[in-house]
Amino acid sequence: MEYEFIVENGGEGRRFDVYLTERIEGATRSYVKSLIDGARATVNGAVKKAGLILKAGDVLYARTENRSVSVKPEAIPLDIIYQDGDFAVINKPQGMVAHPARGAASGTLVNALLFNLQNLSDLNGEMRPGIVHRLDKDTSGLILAAKNNRAHLSLSGQIAEKSARRYYTALLDGAVKADEGIVETFIGRNPKNRLQMCVTREGRRAVTLYKVIKRFREFSLVEFELKTGRTHQIRVHSKHIGHPVTGDGLYGGSMRFKTNGQLLHAHKLIVAHPVSGEILEFYAPLPDYFQAVLKKLGNTEIK
Repeated sequence: MEYEFIVENGGEGRRFDVYLTERIEGATRSYVKSLIDGARATVNGAVKKAGLILKAGDVLYARTENRSVSVKPEAIPLDIIYQDGDFAVINKPQGMVAHPARGAASGTLVNALLFNLQNLSDLNGEMRPGIVHRLDKDTSGLILAAKNNRAHLSLSGQIAEKSARRYYTALLDGAVKADEGIVETFIGRNPKNRLQMCVTREGRRAVTLYKVIKRFREFSLVEFELKTGRTHQIRVHSKHIGHPVTGDGLYGGSMRFKTNGQLLHAHKLIVAHPVSGEILEFYAPLPDYFQAVLKKLGNTEIK
């Protein structure tokens, strides 16, 4: 498999081997070091040491050994919000994994993309064709899929440079005090629970803007805008301010409603077309299960 990553702002200052270990699914630090020592991982096309400190804009390439596993198209229907010859915007349902990984070999967004779209970029290798960015399994909403490498580089570059704008709606436990604000921390893997991320000085810079949309007696409906793209960023920041996402069992959210996961939805996406440069805005309404919870809370809304 072949991988290519562009170091985004916030990733600079990190070691080459640490950065690759975090980005390659299932890789260990020792395995990544073997790739680097064997000249199968490079920075800007050149062989570098594992301890090299990265700069924003560096292009990393890695080639792992061939796997016998292949990703097959599956006739899974998709809610395609938009598509042309260069890219597509998909409204991903809750419960769908973005790409095959350990424990999820089929039924993923990639399996569905291979069936529903004729072409996909291959910059992220055989297991992640077309995948520009990811959403957690139980986070629903808008996600980009590139149909060719030119589009992929443009779209991933916009995300790295923060010119692409991504908005989410979430229901949070409790009453968020401020009507709007900014959360800025460093986020890294939780050493006590490898399934979790956490706020830590050893992590990567993470910035999230938020605005309260509605207040209920015991919950707050909040819009978030990502300024960085760390794993579980909104979920970690929500917990950090004392108001975890409702239904998020991993981060201590209330389980009052039967939602099969966190009430977090990527509802708006603004990008420049990868070829024409035209600014495009895409929207995805809240899924039915999310709206049903808000309806239940309706008579407790605080005006």
